[in-house]
Amino acid sequence: MQTPLPAADPRAPEPTGSAHDRVYRGLRTRIMHGEILPAAALTLRGLGREFGVSMTPAREAVQRLVAEGALSMSSSGRVATPQLTNERIEELASLRALLEVELASRALPRAHIALVDRLQTINGTIAEAIAHQDAVAYIRTNLEFHRTLYLRAQAPAMLAMCETVWLQLGPTMRALYGRLHRTELPQFHRAIVAALRAGDEPGLRLAVHSDVTQGLRLLAG
Repeated sequence: MQTPLPAADPRAPEPTGSAHDRVYRGLRTRIMHGEILPAAALTLRGLGREFGVSMTPAREAVQRLVAEGALSMSSSGRVATPQLTNERIEELASLRALLEVELASRALPRAHIALVDRLQTINGTIAEAIAHQDAVAYIRTNLEFHRTLYLRAQAPAMLAMCETVWLQLGPTMRALYGRLHRTELPQFHRAIVAALRAGDEPGLRLAVHSDVTQGLRLLAG
């Protein structure tokens, strides 16, 4: 007869791997959604306190995010969210255009009516965020709109690359939306939904390209 495994002790310290993953996922989400402004300094001690972990998993999470371009680390070891140059913003905007136009095009043949209805619902949530002048909610729901569409492309490697670009842009997007003070739904979201309903691939490609580049180029201008 097999001896049953002892119950886990809830007071036991969390394994380093899971602690690292928790810090990584939590910090990654905060950066992608613009909860942290550009050039904001972070400390391992502060992250450890925030997530309730030791310095080691905090350091591992930071190193991973530095490798992804979500954080920068100076020669002295100072960690911060990046302050993007105009050239870097233009580069990332171009990457968004290349990746997201292709993802949308691949998603179109699988864009059933339930997907279109879901995108309309998300647009309603975006409108609520705009009405409340909630920049973080705006960024989060805007990315949800795009991710929901691109998942239908069934191109996980391409979507992962796209999310890495979003991650690098998160703080800058927060600065952009704080500057623009939006009062209405992005016009190209309506065009995206209309093109999906009509099965209009050229119109969809144009709408996605315009949507993902217009705001960033205003910031870089």
